[in-house]
Amino acid sequence: MQIQLDRGGLEALTPEWTGDRDENGRPLVSDSVIDRLRGISTEQAWKPMKHAGYVRQFVGDWCQTRPGQHLIGRAVTAQYVPHRPDFDAVVLEFARARGWAADGIVKQNWWAVEALVSGDVMVVDMFGKIEHGTFIGDNLATAVASRTAGGGAVIDGGIRDETGIAELESTNVFHRGAHPTGIADVTMAGLNVPVRVGGVTVLPGDIVIGTPTGVIFVPPHLAETVAQHSEDTRLRDAFGKSRLAERVYTSAQIDIGTWDAEIQADFDTWRLTHR
Repeated sequence: MQIQLDRGGLEALTPEWTGDRDENGRPLVSDSVIDRLRGISTEQAWKPMKHAGYVRQFVGDWCQTRPGQHLIGRAVTAQYVPHRPDFDAVVLEFARARGWAADGIVKQNWWAVEALVSGDVMVVDMFGKIEHGTFIGDNLATAVASRTAGGGAVIDGGIRDETGIAELESTNVFHRGAHPTGIADVTMAGLNVPVRVGGVTVLPGDIVIGTPTGVIFVPPHLAETVAQHSEDTRLRDAFGKSRLAERVYTSAQIDIGTWDAEIQADFDTWRLTHR
């Protein structure tokens, strides 16, 4: 029985990542790259991933505890399944053997929260369950905010105490709906394993980017590429708008997919003083 991959398992799961990893083997995209991705739009992240063949990385139609507030961090994944007594008993025994249970009382949603560190985002596959699928309330959300240093969570399921969670100004929780019931009738099937959120497969260490549009998941080995593309796109947008405002070029010249040589040369000169 293994609900948590060991270092070898995580390395085998993410072979295209050649950078640093945490002690458990989860890919660690650098803080500097994550900082460059802050404020990126969904569209800016989408294009380079599409070109790389990753066309199923976006999930929309979320509720948010801090609507419009961006979210970014490294994914810690947790998978839950509907309760089945024999499987639940095996999972509880696995947990007790690792000291995850206290006095015989096991709170399985705590296991994922306690795995979080600064810079993380908790990604929970609760298979869309809202009633009795309320993964966190305001107490656990406070723990998430504290452990992630203002990060947050993406929960394909429910939350409770939504008003209290919304008071955590630094933390945005993307979720499917709020309900007053407590979490029940589910069992953790995996921690830091592949999970499904909507139509996306999410792996531990993916960069989670939440925007007003929705959530996009960037594979670690593409994070630098996405950062470079977004920086170039933002510069091109700023250049194009400035030249349109100055009436140097027409919208037809700027909106075209590939600029002509004259505009490209103008942009190359402009960008030297506008980084």
